[in-house]
Amino acid sequence: MAGRKSVEAGPAGQYRERNSTADRALDILGLFSETTLSVSGQEVATALGTARSTAYRYLQSLVGSGFLEEDPGGGFRLGLRVLELARLARRGYGLTEVAMPVMRELCAEVGETVLLTRRAGAAAICVERCEADHPVRISYERGSVLPPNAGASALALLAWLPEQECRELLAPQRLQRFTARTITDVDTLMERLAGIRQDGHAISRGELDADILGIAATVRDPSGGVVAALSVAALEHRVPDRRLAEVVAAVHRAAESISDQLELAGD
Repeated sequence: MAGRKSVEAGPAGQYRERNSTADRALDILGLFSETTLSVSGQEVATALGTARSTAYRYLQSLVGSGFLEEDPGGGFRLGLRVLELARLARRGYGLTEVAMPVMRELCAEVGETVLLTRRAGAAAICVERCEADHPVRISYERGSVLPPNAGASALALLAWLPEQECRELLAPQRLQRFTARTITDVDTLMERLAGIRQDGHAISRGELDADILGIAATVRDPSGGVVAALSVAALEHRVPDRRLAEVVAAVHRAAESISDQLELAGD
């Protein structure tokens, strides 16, 4: 059976001791949780199975390196160095990694399919999805290209572009009609986009697929630029008018949460 090599003397032995100390430090940091924001020396000694004096030696080492600090109320709490590492960790994740946990929460909250889309020219591309568990599911595959003139996601992505830029993007396009509700006139679409900007979100009813309701809000980078749209797609009868405001608010909160995390990651 393979295992760690045992070296008792010399530099390798010193390394083994340092590694043991690192393990103890990680054990201490692992004691913190949502319900444990401060730990005492005795709690650390008990958790590590060491003397209290030994536990304090580990704690003071972590205080000295900024990973812990003394809690004014007694004991020890996480220090600023942990916050710095958390910030760096967030910077190592891309948009989808930041968005997916929020998308899952939104999906569970509203009970409907959640999509994350990004703009490619005038069109929108589905980059991530989270499907709700319904007998009749609404499924947009990752990589699906959505037209610019139909569906909440695409409309939200276009709405905050300067009008001239938007018109130039749409000029080469033939705006296809998908249902009787689809907008195919550019001037009419510009009016629609202006309304979306005023509302702060896009609502689409049966414009891309019959009987499908879409609600989308924008995700923004630290500079305030639109980088993606977060949307809910549902069979229209599953989101009646009495429930619409609730779902719109949930989409806004989720989009803002992703934006906030992107801002923290960019600090």
